[in-house]
Amino acid sequence: MDFPHTSEDTTFSNISSHRQLAQNEKNYLKKKVYKSPDDMTSVGWTIPRAFLYSREHDGRPFQLESGRQLPDVVIEYETYGSLNPDKSNAILITHALSGDAHVAGWDSTATDEYRPWRKNVPGWWDALVGPGLPFDTSRFFIICSNVLGSCYGSTGPASPNPADGGRPYGLNFPQVTVGDWVNAECALIDHLGISQLYAVAGGSLGGQQALEWAIAYPERVGKCIMLASGAKLPAQGLGFNHIANYTIQSDPQFHNGQIYSTKRVPNPIFQHGNGPDLSYYDIANRNLTSLTAARMLAHITYLSADGMDSKFGRRLQSVKLRRTQSAPQDGEEFAVHGYLQHQGESFVNRFDANSYLYIANAMDNYDASAKWGNGDLARACSRIHAEMMVAAFSSDWLYPCSESHNIVMALMQNHHPVTSVDVQSTYGHDAFLVEEEKVMRIIRAFLLTSAPSRIPVRTSTKEVRHG
Repeated sequence: MDFPHTSEDTTFSNISSHRQLAQNEKNYLKKKVYKSPDDMTSVGWTIPRAFLYSREHDGRPFQLESGRQLPDVVIEYETYGSLNPDKSNAILITHALSGDAHVAGWDSTATDEYRPWRKNVPGWWDALVGPGLPFDTSRFFIICSNVLGSCYGSTGPASPNPADGGRPYGLNFPQVTVGDWVNAECALIDHLGISQLYAVAGGSLGGQQALEWAIAYPERVGKCIMLASGAKLPAQGLGFNHIANYTIQSDPQFHNGQIYSTKRVPNPIFQHGNGPDLSYYDIANRNLTSLTAARMLAHITYLSADGMDSKFGRRLQSVKLRRTQSAPQDGEEFAVHGYLQHQGESFVNRFDANSYLYIANAMDNYDASAKWGNGDLARACSRIHAEMMVAAFSSDWLYPCSESHNIVMALMQNHHPVTSVDVQSTYGHDAFLVEEEKVMRIIRAFLLTSAPSRIPVRTSTKEVRHG
């Protein structure tokens, strides 16, 4: 059967004529139909897994780049497909700010009480992961893990703090970095017995993780795919994140991060047997207006001016329930207002304000050139051995094309092969998620080129090890 569209992302088509614009508007109003779990190209029903770092390292805590340590680290992850005998076909997909490990398929653990937002939609990149798709699970073993500090199964602010009697960390959770995420991912790859990834791929903040992989662990990455990303977040993005941060922390209902109830939600991965207690704390108040506002602001940066104007313009729509004071008259509001309100309200039902702050902070502070090249991006990129693909999207103003071009130029200064793709799109930053046909073509072609092991290894590069 087909499943109804309930996802948050609304997409925009290219504008080339009045006739095309009319067709685009018609398409906008159509609900997206997802493939069912028994579709031949679906990975089907999925089960999340947990990697217990400390329990598998003789109780050793996870070392963060800040110098602090995290005990009892848990990383939630999912895999699709099978490892071949020499474990050379593994691809790691890394997620963006509000993403998770559930990149494809249908979550078999989702219920009305546990992650209900997953009941009616598949994973966030389901169109690209599966048999016969670019991330072909009949050929590759696909891995996706949730980052530290998130609220989707990995250790984060809602986890119990053993140094505080098991109460939730809240804002006592240590700051985490893109480097910490990659080190945790590397530990997971070690756990799976994989010495080298065939590829690592990600968009936006996931693209920065892919770049960090290629620089920090050059011998372990064959191919690297960066979409709608860069070596750093430009100042405009820093400014928007600062406003979101300020809005959340100034909210009296935020209570300085103490937003959790006494109720602990069990992790269904360990419902059976004598597994460890990996439950986390539920959020007491899901109606945090500051997180709603932060998401609305962020969502504007994910779109584009042309796309928003073609979809919404100054069109009015009826309002069933008056939610704001912005409607120009009773029963009506601008369509763009209603759209953003919906994005914000649905977001607070599935995300944690503390996690938002921590992940956005890691996004703000990542700068590959400063970390690895003393301010020189070419020097930082000189460490890379992987075959690189860097894709930019013309209307992206969160990570504009110039950020991708900077990486391409840095690689060229090192005489390093790179595939550079500029995709024409009016979808804005979200194009890497919604320009499915274009993204599918470039990823498929790149993954099926000559084997990454043919790229010579530079013996002068010092290997970096995780905590």
